[in-house]
Amino acid sequence: MERGIATLSNDSTKTKEQWLQQLTPEQYRITREHGTEPAFSGKYHNCKTPGIYQCICCGARLFSSETKYDSGSGWPSFWQPLEKMNILEKKDASLGMTRTEVLCAKCQAHLGHVFEDGPNPTGLRYCINSASLKLVEKKK
Repeated sequence: MERGIATLSNDSTKTKEQWLQQLTPEQYRITREHGTEPAFSGKYHNCKTPGIYQCICCGARLFSSETKYDSGSGWPSFWQPLEKMNILEKKDASLGMTRTEVLCAKCQAHLGHVFEDGPNPTGLRYCINSASLKLVEKKK
């Protein structure tokens, strides 16, 4: 199952060295090597600050704090993306199970996974790594 339209940017052709100049080693491992941060360790898992969550790699607008909720999973969870066109969902059969991986449609950064056990109105839980996000706080 794939949702969204992937439109590659110049960011998708960066070398590992170029990415490591821009990202921390943890951000690189998660976004470029499809890693995961430990539960309850990310800076946004318990964040209540209003704003827009952007892709740490390319700045694409991904999620709004208005759709963020506490799923109890230990990762920032959202019940819908800000703009569906900025998200790509792809089948992930790693770890001996089938899940749906969530990628940034602009630069192909690994963000996390989406599950069908979220709240209304969508029933979706976008379980996203904090290290793949940058929060742009809402201006007061």
